[in-house]
Amino acid sequence: VVLVSKDINMRIKARALGLAAEDYRNDKTLEDSDLLYTGVQALPADFWERHGKTMESWNQGGVTFYRISGPLVPTLLVNQLVYLEAPGAAPLYAKVTEITGKTAVLRTLKDYGNQKHSVWGVTSRNREQNFALNLLMNPEIDFVTLLGQAGTGKTLLTLAASLTQVLETKRYSEIIMTRVTVPVGEDIGFLPGTEEEKMAPWMGALEDNLDVLNGTTGEGGEWGRAATRDLIRSRIKIKSLNFMRGRTFINKFLIIDEAQNLTPKQMKTLITRAGPGTKVVCLGNIAQIDTPYLTEGSSGLTYVVDRFKGWPHSGHITLQRGERSRLADHAAEVL
Repeated sequence: VVLVSKDINMRIKARALGLAAEDYRNDKTLEDSDLLYTGVQALPADFWERHGKTMESWNQGGVTFYRISGPLVPTLLVNQLVYLEAPGAAPLYAKVTEITGKTAVLRTLKDYGNQKHSVWGVTSRNREQNFALNLLMNPEIDFVTLLGQAGTGKTLLTLAASLTQVLETKRYSEIIMTRVTVPVGEDIGFLPGTEEEKMAPWMGALEDNLDVLNGTTGEGGEWGRAATRDLIRSRIKIKSLNFMRGRTFINKFLIIDEAQNLTPKQMKTLITRAGPGTKVVCLGNIAQIDTPYLTEGSSGLTYVVDRFKGWPHSGHITLQRGERSRLADHAAEVL
């Protein structure tokens, strides 16, 4: 007889009494969250020496492509981002665009750290943020997952990319933002108002980021900023997750915030809402799961990152460096 339970205290008591006790494994995507795909791979330091002679390169539309072959190819996945930062040489930042047999094609990336390529006034502050903006601004990628601890810029980068593509390039008709309504502490009771008004307290992160983005729009004074804020708010719809069943979003930019609190089933329900021309972005931090029945291994976010890796129309990045403040970075490290 084996006792199977998700209750860790019960398993410890069972072990103490000499009973065989196991966790319920069927819902786990990964045994260890450290094995989760990061979406980024460093190229070996001798990459140019090893591949320089056999490599084929060409330019197309201002972008350089490299075709490589050899033992490195089996370790790569489509839409994985690779980099080489060797001292004394120009760094290489590229995305794997295709893998056929024993050859892979790398495509160099746009540098969003440069002010002239800024997205809604936002520039990337580190390598992973640049990778993330390349995925968010790419119309060929329908599904993006961004993981990272507090303050790595997940929401800010996503909002900047979505506003640019909704208001400037008109690629999508509007932004739909949803998140799981799981309180961090005790629940404070029912909230008054319509669906949109009930969701407002959960959208503090959205408001904070909009304030930052609105400050980057430049001149126009107080009136200009207020008008911009109203225009932006008119293009962002806040929806509750509870009413998503049966809906179809056509030509929308769908942002799922705090996605680590979703179960794999809820995640499937949300992603299958996407109609033609819709882009879905999932943001989360698997170290901040607030739901008692989910772990890092069984979270819906871990599930989709693992299942979507290597699909030509999806991309994933784990953001590493916090850019919020030295206090937030230190707290994330030591607490």
